[in-house]
Amino acid sequence: MDNQQIITRLFYTSNSENKNNDKKQVSKKYLINILNYINFQDETILINFKHSKYDSIISLQAKPQPSIGDTLDCLWIEKIEPDKKLKSYEFLHFILDDGQKLILAKPALKAISTEKISFILPETCYEVSSRKVKRYSCKGIQVEFIQNGVIFYGSLLDFSPVSFRVEVLTVPPQTFQWINPESGVIIIFKNGQEVLYSGGCRIIRQCLGQKKRTFILEPLDNQIRRFKPKKFRSSRHELSPSPSIFFKHSLSEKLITLKVIDLSDLGFSVKEYHDNSVLLPGMIIPGLEIEFAHGFKINCKAQVVYRNVYKADRDETYVKCGLAFLDMDIQEQIRLSSLLHQVRNEKSYVCSKVDLNALWEFFFETGFVYPQKYALIHSSKKKFKETYEKLYLQNPHIARHFIYQDKGLIQGHMSMIRFYENTWLIHHHASRSTYSKAGLVVLDQVGRYIGDFHSLYSTHMNFVICYFRPENRFPNRVFGGCVKEMNNPKGCSLDAFAYFHLSKDLKEWYFSRSWVLTKTQPKDLLELKSFYEAESGGLMLQAMDLEPDMIDCDDLSKEYQRIGFKRERHLFSLRKDDVLKAVIMVNVSDTGLNMSNLTNCIHVIVLDSADLPYIALYSNLLELFKFYEQDEIPVLLYPLSYVEKQSMPYDKVYNLWVLNMQNTDDYFKHIESLFTRTQHE
Repeated sequence: MDNQQIITRLFYTSNSENKNNDKKQVSKKYLINILNYINFQDETILINFKHSKYDSIISLQAKPQPSIGDTLDCLWIEKIEPDKKLKSYEFLHFILDDGQKLILAKPALKAISTEKISFILPETCYEVSSRKVKRYSCKGIQVEFIQNGVIFYGSLLDFSPVSFRVEVLTVPPQTFQWINPESGVIIIFKNGQEVLYSGGCRIIRQCLGQKKRTFILEPLDNQIRRFKPKKFRSSRHELSPSPSIFFKHSLSEKLITLKVIDLSDLGFSVKEYHDNSVLLPGMIIPGLEIEFAHGFKINCKAQVVYRNVYKADRDETYVKCGLAFLDMDIQEQIRLSSLLHQVRNEKSYVCSKVDLNALWEFFFETGFVYPQKYALIHSSKKKFKETYEKLYLQNPHIARHFIYQDKGLIQGHMSMIRFYENTWLIHHHASRSTYSKAGLVVLDQVGRYIGDFHSLYSTHMNFVICYFRPENRFPNRVFGGCVKEMNNPKGCSLDAFAYFHLSKDLKEWYFSRSWVLTKTQPKDLLELKSFYEAESGGLMLQAMDLEPDMIDCDDLSKEYQRIGFKRERHLFSLRKDDVLKAVIMVNVSDTGLNMSNLTNCIHVIVLDSADLPYIALYSNLLELFKFYEQDEIPVLLYPLSYVEKQSMPYDKVYNLWVLNMQNTDDYFKHIESLFTRTQHE
């Protein structure tokens, strides 16, 4: 920091922020303690000299050495020649700045040399200014100063929650004449490539300089809008005892500890003492820890979204700041969600340990595993048990389960699994008839979870899907009713599939060289999109990663493999005389990942219903048995009109429901209405 910067800082501190000119006395004992602390921190003081003729002041930086008595030695930051540099100047005083208080001392000058200056300390000195809000020095924070399309670069010198001081440089042909001090600027703070703050500011003042200048800036807003506003928001809870947050401040790198006022799945608020507040709206905190008790902590990335100042008892001024979660490891989400679900309803459990025998008993007693379904899975019951042991006892981050338990019994259950890159499948919804509302309770649990956490990157949740049979009254009211009420296929859509089983023993009775099964190309998915938009216009292709840019994406399959699960996807195109007739998606997963094996099946989308005999389709599907171990493969075929035109046999119909998570308010509006109607039935 050069002399011009020091003078600017001195002027800014003593003249601009000081509203009270009354001088408060400070004892020599206190002065020595502060000087020793400055030495401990390897920081500096300002030593001021006054011109004997013109009254101008220069300020030089020096490091105070340890002091135990009446004298103080200070080492110059830069060596000086007193006879030359200070020839026309007289020692005036030195100043200590701790960010909030400015202490001025007028000691007797003992000696001065090229390397150091020595004093005899006075019995008293004075606090000549006290900022309303403490300022904090910064190092290594890069600044982008943007106005009217021009970017100036510099560094952050110090900050408070209400203003900050930046040094800006010009690079030819830039000139400071390009900066209009009456117009606003956009400021971006960075630490390397990571953005820590961005926002609009007004210029309060600036020091003049040809190649570099110091600007004092004031943020324009005390509140930012991080996410799309929602009518249905997560409820906030005041916990007792209140958790604390710990984080290294993004700008000052000081360790900060604050108490949480209230907490939700979306964020939390904290209280600061106004004079020492450190949070400014828009600031991003890359690593923040919420501690509930020793050993029970949640780590996250957060952003300050508002700052409100208020008066409390005895006229003390406090600040309430709100912070929104920007990201959180998915396992940390479960810790937080599990806690808050228990706060709302002590009988609600999220991903808790489950007695698997009790869970299987629940599935059979509720009829979720009905005789026909059990007939299909009983030969693989060992594999089902193994899969469920991994899902419910190891709690992998690709799966979530929600349980309502009362009187020692599972009353309701619902689960989700991430089966496409940014899509979660809701399944396994069941409840006991003895507790009629249990199904609604677990549905509400799932709704809260997806509504609160879908915006976090780690959740990978742009869409939520569900398969259900249209004759099943409850899911048809919930999911089918949602589609009708929203009436927006890009917000929520429904597509019907024919479901049947393909047997390995089936004789291949149709063959023609004109039919070819090849690996799907991006152009095939573009043609599929055109077909689907005309047929449905819904969300199925996006949710199932059937778009050209997702054709080779296998990140999720690698993640499954890493945690001991199986998930493969293969895309094929069925052509006749080089004309695309159908796109086939082969999904391979662990047995039992989905009870109806809808994650371990073949999806067929027929583009030409008139020129694809179903026996030709069967013959080509038989080639895909090589991906499966079982003798029968479930097949989901779209559109339903194809099987009707071809008089093709099938077992039943499954509706695929897809919700775009940008439309959660409409979904929750429907659910709220459904809950209200159910309570009056």
